[in-house]
This record gives sequence, C-alpha cells and structure tokens, in this order.
Amino acid sequence: MGETVRVGVVGWPVKHSRSPIIFDHWFKAYGIDAHYDRIEVKPEEGERFFADLAASDLAGVNVTMPHKATAARFAVLDPAGVRLQAINTLWRDGDRMAGTSSDGSGFLKSLDAQAPDWRRDGPALILGAGGAAVSVADALAAAGVRVRIANRTHEKAAALAALVGAEAVPWERLPAAMEDTTLLVNATSLGMNGSGPLDLALAPLPHDATVADLVYYPLETPLLRDARARGLVAVDGLGMLLYQATVGFERWFGIDPTVDDALRRAVLATM
Repeated sequence: MGETVRVGVVGWPVKHSRSPIIFDHWFKAYGIDAHYDRIEVKPEEGERFFADLAASDLAGVNVTMPHKATAARFAVLDPAGVRLQAINTLWRDGDRMAGTSSDGSGFLKSLDAQAPDWRRDGPALILGAGGAAVSVADALAAAGVRVRIANRTHEKAAALAALVGAEAVPWERLPAAMEDTTLLVNATSLGMNGSGPLDLALAPLPHDATVADLVYYPLETPLLRDARARGLVAVDGLGMLLYQATVGFERWFGIDPTVDDALRRAVLATM
C-alpha cells in the first residue's frame, strides 16, 4: 500500500477555505488515498515556504491570498501564469514546481456548464478591477472574446484593460456599454452577504445576454435574481470555485474530476 498523498491550500488565513470539502469529495469519489490540509503561512514567511516547497512531502498546493504573486516567483509558469505573474495552483514537474492560475479557466468551464450558448459575437463587460476581475478578463481575452472593463475608479479599469488588451469603460457610461453586451460579469464583492448591493439596472442588456456573478454567498444574488426575472441566462459564482479546483486535481492525480450536483450540495451545506 502506497503512502497517503499530501496536498493542501496555502494562505493567511485559510480557516475559511472550502477547498478541503471539494477535494475530500473527489478523494472519496475516485478512491484516492490523499489528504488535503489547510496550511497557514504568514505573509512574511511566504518566500521561504515556496522556495522550500519542492523539497517538501507535498505533491502540490493551491494558493490563496496573500501568496499568489510570491508563489509565481518560485515555479515554472504556464502561459496564464506568465501573463498574470500570480498563480493559485502548483504541482511537481521533475525536481521543480510548476504553476498556473486556474481561476480564469475555471470561470470559462463554469460558463460552458451553466450557459452553453454564452459565446456570441458581442463583447463581455466585466464590473470590477480586482484580483478576480484580472483572472476573468485574462481568460476571456485569451479565448478571443472582446472585453470591456468598468470600475468605479476608472484608473484601475484602465490599468487592467491595458494588461489584457481590453477597453476601459467609465462607470457612468455603463448603460450605453450594456446595449450590445452579450456577457455581463460582476467581479466585485457587491451583492455578497455583508456587502452592499450592486445597484445596476439590467434593462439595457440584449434579450439573449448572459449574466454571471462571481459572488457565491448567497448563491442567488440580487443581480442573478433580476437577470432571471428578465429572462436572461444567469450563472452563479459557485461554479467558478468548483471548476478552478479541477485543474489542481488533474495535475496531482491524472483525473479530470466531475463537478456534479452532489459536490455543489456538499459545499452549499457549509454556507
């Protein structure tokens, strides 16, 4: 019998992480002898941890804040990692660690699963310019989608637009920008429990637009509720969380795991 494979999530803090629930579900589903740890690493200890990671007994790790940029400096990066210089998934590549950012690909997989017809000729409009917006904008642009970015601080939208080859839209011009938008993405925290609402009228959107919200707590945000009421296709944020985790699992164990209703129910039960 082989030894138990050890993987985990690295961050500060990580007590809130739902990743162990996701991976434990797959370990049981595929009969894999592995353990997924929450690994707390203080910000000032990040460089030492990732410099020593290849010599540890960990088969790989997921990475959350505040270590994504630090981890990228100690890994062989794939194209997404090179573009973003921040990663959330590492795996062994010979005697080194390799890494990628799977948030963007996880978002695209979630779109494909929940809104199979989301790819249309019109542009995608992303609200927000933080870390989640960066990953989503990069993935959409890399997939050949025309991307627009709006943020209340326009300078941040412009900086992100320059990074991914997108167009920055002033927040006050959102209604006009929405008129030909075929994919609207809320990448802000607005709508999350404990945050204020996203005050945005969806009336300007085309009747066949898709609306995605990266917030998954609550699962049905006011934005998605409004979208469904207007007959628009709505994509919740839980899918991105689940699908981004498939990248690490496949790298560590050679299996592309299924994201199914049982997994969604297991994670939702913790909210």
